[in-house]
Amino acid sequence: MEPTPEQLKSFYRISVRMSNLLRPINLVRMDERIKRIVMLVGETIEIEIYLNGEVVTK
Repeated sequence: MEPTPEQLKSFYRISVRMSNLLRPINLVRMDERIKRIVMLVGETIEIEIYLNGEVVTK
């Protein structure tokens, strides 16, 4: 499965923001079950990017 254009835009924006804050991006995965991009930033920040590009931080 390929990410949507909206997911890619959000992924790029979040990646640049986290690198500017000097946060390591430890994991990036396209979860095909729920069709979301999942990122693990640092040791505690979990980010999900929905199909429409909405970003949710847990």
